[in-house]
Amino acid sequence: MAKRLHYFDLPGRAEFIRYILHYSGQNFEDVRYERSKWPIKNIKDNLPYGQLPLYEEGNKSLNQSVAIARYLASKTDLLPSDPWQQAILDAAVLNINDFWGKAVVYLMEKDPVKKAAIKKQVSEEVVPYYFSRFEKELSSSGGHFGGKLSWADFILVGMVETANLFFGEEFEKKYPSITALMKKVRALPGIKEYIASRKPYAL
Repeated sequence: MAKRLHYFDLPGRAEFIRYILHYSGQNFEDVRYERSKWPIKNIKDNLPYGQLPLYEEGNKSLNQSVAIARYLASKTDLLPSDPWQQAILDAAVLNINDFWGKAVVYLMEKDPVKKAAIKKQVSEEVVPYYFSRFEKELSSSGGHFGGKLSWADFILVGMVETANLFFGEEFEKKYPSITALMKKVRALPGIKEYIASRKPYAL
């Protein structure tokens, strides 16, 4: 069954999906579009809600990055069977999304003065607020959300990497549990090889 993931040639809301696919040994077509050329009308007009990523599996398709990641995780050891543990991970993912929702405002702003002010606020307020809580949750549960390697860990790593790229920072460096998790995920079989083979991302 042919599998395809459509997104930009950036980490963003697709890198954690790519990580899950590579970790689980899936063969898939990693379809990438240049962000500078977007929107590509004939593609955008055929997307369910006009947005990427889009995951295709045979004749089925699924949008929304979190839904895609959770579906793929359900076919691996990254999603527990217990409903309470699933809910804990769902909450962690929603908390990570809340962080990204506040950080992504920086990318949308065009005015250089406002953009600089947003960057300062994200770096000095938003990141410490969320990362201190991620750090506490990870350090109290063996270094993973929910106590073991899960899809929520992959999402945190992907979004921290994306924030670092766009802000030119290493936001995790003050948070040892986040740093350790990022190193562990990047060293996993499948992911390690993918990272070694991919081209450096450029804005």
